Amino acid sequence: MLSIKNLAVTLTTGQTIVKNVSLEINAGSVHAIMGPNGSGKSTLAYTLMGHPKYEVTSGTITYQGHDITQLSPDKRAKLGIFLAFQHPLEIPGVTVATFLKEAQQAITGIATDVKDFHTLLRDTMELISMDPSFVYRNLNEGFSGGEKKRLEMLQLLILKPSLIILDEIDSGLDIDALKAVAQGLHYLKAQNPQVSIVMITHYQRMLDYIKPDHVHIMHDGRIVCSGDATLVASLEHKGYDAYQS
Repeated sequence: MLSIKNLAVTLTTGQTIVKNVSLEINAGSVHAIMGPNGSGKSTLAYTLMGHPKYEVTSGTITYQGHDITQLSPDKRAKLGIFLAFQHPLEIPGVTVATFLKEAQQAITGIATDVKDFHTLLRDTMELISMDPSFVYRNLNEGFSGGEKKRLEMLQLLILKPSLIILDEIDSGLDIDALKAVAQGLHYLKAQNPQVSIVMITHYQRMLDYIKPDHVHIMHDGRIVCSGDATLVASLEHKGYDAYQS
């Protein structure tokens, strides 16, 4: 589904953050990318989504047979790629319901009847234990960390992407919110077993709820170690210092 080959990424300031990263992500697989702060995890996630702040200086990104290395974020979204941000933006004056309806229409090209869309929203929100009044609030304005993450999950369930990139979605979540996020991901996988998930995280606790098929450790912009889920336990025991080369 996603093939990353010899990828190098530089900030607009000229600093190289991702260095010669190669990764193959098959349909239906769950990958966890772990590493300390500054290791290049989030830069890789944003690059996969096409953020203009990051310049691909070498290598390629291929998605479902398409070279998307230079593709704009909106076109990547239409291909089925979704990035859940670590710090989602606030948009005053735009309600959650309006945002989600416009996003769904932009990606699918289909204008859903307002009544039908609100029925879909209500049914979907029940899955992740969200208060129905939530949809009338302005997007992320005054939201707690947990509310922002629940909204990211609501977007996932509405937009139904085929590749999900989660940038530290477990950051700042309490146990109940973490379980709600995991419940949403399990529901997505049940609805579409071919959906692929890439989880960027520092900690094991999210991986206790969503077991990865593959775990990769990043250090200084490189993937320095890859393995199966047992690598997480080893990492918890040894720490990141044991994987610096």
